[in-house]
Amino acid sequence: MKRYWIYIKPYLRYFILGPVFMMTEVVGEVLIPKLMSLIINNGIATRNIPYMIEIGMVMAVVVILMATGGIGGAYFAAKASINFGADLRKDLFNKVQQFSFSNVDQFSTGSLVTRLTNDITQIQNVIAMALRMALRAPGMLIGGLIMAILMNGELAIIVACIIPLLVFAIATIIFHAMPRFTNLQKKLDALNNGVQESLTNVRVVKSFVREDKEIEKFDTANTELKDSTLHAIRLVILNMPIMMLAMNITTMLVVWFGGRQILVGSMPVGDLTAFTTYIIQILMSLMMLAMVLLQSSRALASFRRVSEVLDTESDISDENAAHPDATVTRGKVEFRNVSFSYQSSNEHRVLGDISFVAEPGQTIGILGGTGCGKTSLVQLIPRLYDVTSGEVLVDDINVKDYTLRHLRNGVGMVLQKNVLFSGTIRENLLWGNPNASDQEIRDMADAAQADMFIRDFPEGYDTTLDQGGVNVSGGQKQRLCIARALLKKPKVLILDDSTSAVDTATEARIRQSFHNSLKDTTKFIIAQRISSVQDADLIIVLQEGKIVGMGTHEQLLAENEEYQEIYYSQNEREVTA
Repeated sequence: MKRYWIYIKPYLRYFILGPVFMMTEVVGEVLIPKLMSLIINNGIATRNIPYMIEIGMVMAVVVILMATGGIGGAYFAAKASINFGADLRKDLFNKVQQFSFSNVDQFSTGSLVTRLTNDITQIQNVIAMALRMALRAPGMLIGGLIMAILMNGELAIIVACIIPLLVFAIATIIFHAMPRFTNLQKKLDALNNGVQESLTNVRVVKSFVREDKEIEKFDTANTELKDSTLHAIRLVILNMPIMMLAMNITTMLVVWFGGRQILVGSMPVGDLTAFTTYIIQILMSLMMLAMVLLQSSRALASFRRVSEVLDTESDISDENAAHPDATVTRGKVEFRNVSFSYQSSNEHRVLGDISFVAEPGQTIGILGGTGCGKTSLVQLIPRLYDVTSGEVLVDDINVKDYTLRHLRNGVGMVLQKNVLFSGTIRENLLWGNPNASDQEIRDMADAAQADMFIRDFPEGYDTTLDQGGVNVSGGQKQRLCIARALLKKPKVLILDDSTSAVDTATEARIRQSFHNSLKDTTKFIIAQRISSVQDADLIIVLQEGKIVGMGTHEQLLAENEEYQEIYYSQNEREVTA
């Protein structure tokens, strides 16, 4: 728990003031029954009106102080817990942002969302509850016991016999509840994963008329969460009946034996009334402690899940950067005997013995069948993943020796899956360069063949994009993503099949604009069509993670069977079409 001290320290005064104010309420809770017994014994019994008024005024003052303490305690407990939760959520989100792709692969998106929201909310709630009850419940328990013993030691024995039984029952419930709460959070992860996947891909679902299947999947996950929740709650709900049964039995025994003492004159009526109230206070304090402990058992599962993320060290960091001040200035890229697999323990290599050199300003085309490792190869350049063996060098420096910021600032990448964010077109493009002028934005949009359709929108560059850019076409989305990458003015530009949704004429104009405006930028183009890369300075043909051909279009067409097969199959389709 030491790691969480950093979230307590800035708000330590709130963590202290909350319980202190609650203690004011506790003192009042302990005093009120005694004052009431004085009124009954010394006021009502003797019909002493002035005495009753005097004690009544004291009770009124105590009640006001109790209200002040209760309000202050709740206020400071809320301040402490909400600030704690906000800071923890911020650090957890920052931690996720530092993850490499392989780190993100360890946690599903739904699980990370659950940890950032539901788990931290559980922690926040139990902190607020603990600050309000951590001193109040023990204070009421101890104060009530002392007053009960002082008032009537014989009747206090009844309480002393009941408390151990209750403690055993509560401990048993908590022991069996903890693993059930852990399982509950896992089921919540599964539900969030399914919802996130279904909503993200809702257009695919509708296009394949698979709504019934998605509803069925959701019902299954929802039912499992329901069953898991009920499995945990069935145990937790035993707490209240057990406590109430103990309270009623204890009260009945106290009234029975106390009544006999009243009849023989060894106990005043007011003392029995106060004693009964103290019994209720003692058992209520145990109930509050049980509630705190039960909620803590669920929060403990959430603490562990949050700690899993915080304890995960990113396998890609700046820690061992030998050249922390180096920046990408030329754009030369070299692969030396590179092999790669997504899991270090996995014997299956996605890439094997990859070696080539891309000189500054060259255009490198990458071709190959589905699953041959094209995307994996280019993701090694900006260190989205690290090589398993071999070296990737940029400007003759191993990419591991750069800081991630300097390396990635020099590399522009348009991913295979085009992603736009909610906001205006201008705001999306400014991701490439937050300080870009309007003229630079228009120039790069023009280079990506996007300026024309943007200006056709009534609001132009201030047109609002819905989440994921769903209100623009696939080809428009690709061109916006290219424009965004161009605004970085990178020395290395990676286009991962990023013109597949545009027509050949538009693609040709994009290539021509690259030739004119990105002469000094090294360009990697992954494509399915040979026409997209046939003008490249170097074309790499991949098959099953290995280079099976490398050269210019003319060289490969003359010498490489794999390239010839792709070329002629595409030309045959074009002729047939």
